[in-house]
Amino acid sequence: MTTPTWDASYAGSTPPPWDLGRPQPAFVRLAEQGLLTGQVLDAGCGTGEQTLLAASSGADALGVDVSPLALEQARGKAAARGIKARFEVADALSLGDLGLSFDTVIDSGLFHVFDDDKRARYVASLAAVLRPGGHLHLMCFSDRQPGTLGPRRVSEDELRAAFDDGWTILTIQADTFAVNPGLFPATTVQAWLASITRS
Repeated sequence: MTTPTWDASYAGSTPPPWDLGRPQPAFVRLAEQGLLTGQVLDAGCGTGEQTLLAASSGADALGVDVSPLALEQARGKAAARGIKARFEVADALSLGDLGLSFDTVIDSGLFHVFDDDKRARYVASLAAVLRPGGHLHLMCFSDRQPGTLGPRRVSEDELRAAFDDGWTILTIQADTFAVNPGLFPATTVQAWLASITRS
């Protein structure tokens, strides 16, 4: 795990680009559609906004991240907002170590941080905790985003290839991440939002 690196992202007075202090609009829409229910895992939860969204929508929600500092902030948010959610330090490449299974997994901006080798390990890790028939809602940086700033771009074909064995892709839609001003010239960047089920 690369805890020190990720802790550094949350240690300054300025939040990282992805840490909005509110959930991503795309996941708010999923919650409004009743898709964040049951036992929900938020993989790479950061300071917990998507986890807290799921919990406030009635889910039994667990957020995991490699950054203890981010999780400390997430627990503080949960307490301040009176939302019951759990947060644990865990490596997204070894989710099976949790010894748990979930109806739904959400990934807001984690998939795109992995190189090709770790990407395959991550998909296998997701399969280890998502029940057959369960849903993965994944939003990642898109190759439609111009320029070179930010994380690795992901193409729709790469998404389909990553989940071609043991998964069924229901939809891959063009969407946007909301981001804090600073790194990018705009307050949104191009993303893919995928809904995928485990076979």
